Amino acid sequence: MSETHTQAPTESEATTHFGFQTVAEDKKADMVKGVFNSVAKRYDIMNDVMSMGIHRLWKDSLINTVNPRPGMHLLDLAGGTGDIAFRFLETSRGGTVTVCDINAEMLAVGKERAEKAGYAGRAEFVCGDAMKLPFASRSVDAYTISFGIRNVTRIHEALEEAYRVLKPGGTFYCLEFSPEVVPVLQEAYDTYSFNVIPTMGEFITKDRDSYQYFVESIRRFPTPQKFEGMIREAGFARVKYRTMSAGIVAIHQGTRI
Repeated sequence: MSETHTQAPTESEATTHFGFQTVAEDKKADMVKGVFNSVAKRYDIMNDVMSMGIHRLWKDSLINTVNPRPGMHLLDLAGGTGDIAFRFLETSRGGTVTVCDINAEMLAVGKERAEKAGYAGRAEFVCGDAMKLPFASRSVDAYTISFGIRNVTRIHEALEEAYRVLKPGGTFYCLEFSPEVVPVLQEAYDTYSFNVIPTMGEFITKDRDSYQYFVESIRRFPTPQKFEGMIREAGFARVKYRTMSAGIVAIHQGTRI
């Protein structure tokens, strides 16, 4: 992504963060779109390289936690390239999935992959905003979001929307990076994040800036304990989380009773 210069928000504008920058709330969504437009075609390759393939195990663990049932309808947010959707369809007999992503470029990649894999009849791809979902209330059995919620401008609104579209008894699942790992590894984790990952991004996707944002956005995301509280505040019950890989990622869940 080419270097961009954003105008500083005025005192009257609501602000949020874009990595370590402070930006006007109404600018963040377009800035995030720019990031993923830039890296969409190489996104999955970059995930493999920077995680050394471990992201596949994290996503498998998410699907194991969901425990797909026959005929289940999953709504997968920010899942444009289909990684979570296809794992779900492999394990849910007769299940269907709606992939919703704000980024049309990512959705195009996922739709092409679905057609090649023979999933076109069981997967639909919808462009939409996690803070204002284009779906009916109480319409889905489960909701997943993998490495996407930290990019949302107002996370509490995305959680409220997740609660709204879930059927009673339906569960919200979120796989996300944590800003903190076990203390003995924190220094090495920070060094890898800020020195190695942007350089990989520059080499593989020709876009250092997007992966600089990537690592900064992780550091601005709430700790697992704080995010657990946000899920409760959105109305969910049976809220819990577990961490993996020395705390690098966490799987959160909460149920609409």
